[in-house]
Amino acid sequence: MIRVAKLSPRQRQLLNGLFITGSVLLCLLLSPTRLPGMALLGIGPNWFLIWVVTWSLKHKVLSSVIAGLILGLLQDSMSSSYPSHVIVLILVGFITARLQRHIKEDLITIVLLVFILTLVAEAMIALQYALLEIRPIDEIWLDYQRIALSCAILSSLWTPAFYYPLHSWWEKLQQ
Repeated sequence: MIRVAKLSPRQRQLLNGLFITGSVLLCLLLSPTRLPGMALLGIGPNWFLIWVVTWSLKHKVLSSVIAGLILGLLQDSMSSSYPSHVIVLILVGFITARLQRHIKEDLITIVLLVFILTLVAEAMIALQYALLEIRPIDEIWLDYQRIALSCAILSSLWTPAFYYPLHSWWEKLQQ
């Protein structure tokens, strides 16, 4: 096991970069994956949203917005560019970073935050569909209910899988 305290600041920075990159790559790999227990009504968890929330709880608003921008671009590159996930993840990063000092960092609170922000994110996606007139509003509403609830439930249930390792790592770096 690596003793973080014994590493030089440069080594810590490099190791942190590798850890962040690895966790984002894991999000990229998990997003299209539908393993048993990872899908509900054909919908999977929003791994990028979970990552942005976890990041934003430990970082300032600007870096949280930048993280939302980067992960939104990655998510859009895996799917169509409309509706845009960039706007959604930037907003999630901003909201979480602004709420940071008011949130008690226990698992129940984080899971509830992810649940609520997933509903908000899916509502913004549905709004983009409506504004761009991609689909009829009644279809959007029916799909929104199914997608938002399924995604929110799964995202909140899978939050500890990302929250604990990332949170623990950043706690070690701060010591």
